Amino acid sequence: MTPAAPGRRADALSESEAAAVRDAVAEAVLGTPAGLRADLESDPDAYLRLVSASRTAAEETSRLLRDSINGARAAGHSWDALGRLLGVSRQAAQQRFSSATQPAAARSAGSAHPRRKVLSPVTAFDEMALLAAEGRRGWHLVDYGTMSHLLESSDRQWEHRRLLWTPGATARRHLEADGWSLVQEATFPWGYYARPLDLPAEPA
Repeated sequence: MTPAAPGRRADALSESEAAAVRDAVAEAVLGTPAGLRADLESDPDAYLRLVSASRTAAEETSRLLRDSINGARAAGHSWDALGRLLGVSRQAAQQRFSSATQPAAARSAGSAHPRRKVLSPVTAFDEMALLAAEGRRGWHLVDYGTMSHLLESSDRQWEHRRLLWTPGATARRHLEADGWSLVQEATFPWGYYARPLDLPAEPA
């Protein structure tokens, strides 16, 4: 890990890193829609496409921020630390970004779903070992929230993978060809995959 520059917190981006992120977002907005950059020279409607692209970027960066905060919470960071990084109080950060500690599906997983259970608390550092142990007993991941996983039972063993997000669907297509299923469509910074094995579940 590279040490932080003098006078800069270890959790903050440097000025050049922050500028590079801003440039990458601006380039995605201007450069991704086909012909947008050139059309801005002469086509008034191109400015409406620019607004649409900027809105999409704003929605996506808002989602990435929320998911990143959930990830930081799962890694054990406090609302105090997150508030300092966001430039707001602990209470303001928690009020704006806190989400249910259980996945939404878990709130209806009681008696109506006797083959489901919530694994909680889990962190970014122990969740894969816990999923491996549960997978051997026939449980597999079907949903997740901050510091919790919703599992469903079967008579087979399961294995789980966690991969960092990458652009494009190439990696996902390769995994799906090998029998892996993505647990949720929109995940950041991790994508979670589950795959059944041709082995009977071990006794609990």
